[in-house]
Amino acid sequence: MTRGRTLADYGRDGVLQLAVERAIEVIGETARHISPAFQAEHPEVPWVPITKQRHVLAHDYGEVIPEKLSAVATSHVPQLIALLAPLLPPPPVDPEPGEGRSGTSWPVS
Repeated sequence: MTRGRTLADYGRDGVLQLAVERAIEVIGETARHISPAFQAEHPEVPWVPITKQRHVLAHDYGEVIPEKLSAVATSHVPQLIALLAPLLPPPPVDPEPGEGRSGTSWPVS
C-alpha cells in the first residue's frame, strides 16, 4: 500500500492515510487477541507497542502524527511481517473445483 510512496505522497493522499491508519489499527487489534502465552513465547515481537499504537489510532485522534504513522507503515510493518511469517502455519490447501473446504461437493448450477 505504501511501497513506492514518499512521505510527501502520504501527506497529500487522504485516502492512503486512512487506509494505512485502518490497517495498522487492525494489526493492533489482532495483537490484542494473541494469547499471553504465545506472546511470552515470542518476545521478539513488539506486542505492547503494537497494541499501544492501535489504542492511539482508535481513541486518541489528536495524537496521530502522519510522519510517525508513515514510518510505521514503511519500516515497522515490514519488520513485523518478517518476524511473524515464520510463526504462521502453512496456508490451507485449496479444495478441488466443485468441493467446499470441508471436502463436500457444492451444487453446481
